[in-house]
Amino acid sequence: MERPSRSSRQKYSIIAVLKALADPVRLRIVRVVRERGEVPCHEHFRDIPKSTLSHHWRVLRLAGLVHQRGDGVRRLNSLRAPDVDARFPGLLDAVLGQAPRPISVRQTAARHPPLRDRL
Repeated sequence: MERPSRSSRQKYSIIAVLKALADPVRLRIVRVVRERGEVPCHEHFRDIPKSTLSHHWRVLRLAGLVHQRGDGVRRLNSLRAPDVDARFPGLLDAVLGQAPRPISVRQTAARHPPLRDRL
């Protein structure tokens, strides 16, 4: 498992962080983790398939936005807000403060039907 250390926070780029936060599902995840503190991987996101959610958690971990730790058979995730703020001051407040409230995956699919349905 990738575990960024506090001393390695300089290697994370603003591009990786912004790409991670650009996805509406990942933005929703970050918002929930920020509001609740430490959350299990799947508990608050039952509308997202587990494989998709695992991918989103991985992207957030590799970007340096979340930390994951094992707790028995569960994985608990927490926002690395102090590290992100030290590296990119004010970024999380700016992105989360300006972002629209998160929508579910089903709402996203309803708003953006597959291309074959639009032709």
